[in-house]
Amino acid sequence: MEIDLRTLNFTFSTKPLLIGGKAMEHYGLRLAGADVDFVIPVNDYLRLAAQYPANLKDLWGDLGVCVYGFEIWASICLFDYDFLSQGAVELPEYRVIALEKLLFLKALAMKVEKYHQDLE
Repeated sequence: MEIDLRTLNFTFSTKPLLIGGKAMEHYGLRLAGADVDFVIPVNDYLRLAAQYPANLKDLWGDLGVCVYGFEIWASICLFDYDFLSQGAVELPEYRVIALEKLLFLKALAMKVEKYHQDLE
């Protein structure tokens, strides 16, 4: 699975953390959808948000930048990069959330049928 971050024209200070469908695909659990979801540290989020001010999103306090098929978040369920990146798999360009943390996030959102299916 290849993810080309060059489209963003942005240099991260810390490797972004892959979450969501692409992380599920990384672990062989299911194929990913069209978008690519990452969590990044707040300092990177602030710089990215300044670069793409027309592409900001706020989901119940989780702040993100949605551009070029990427959804890049400062937090998910208000859990930040430092918490979510513990135990992550290191890849050259990014990190992949640990399976336990990925399933934890799915469990938190299991009222949504898609995430409930992911857990099963």
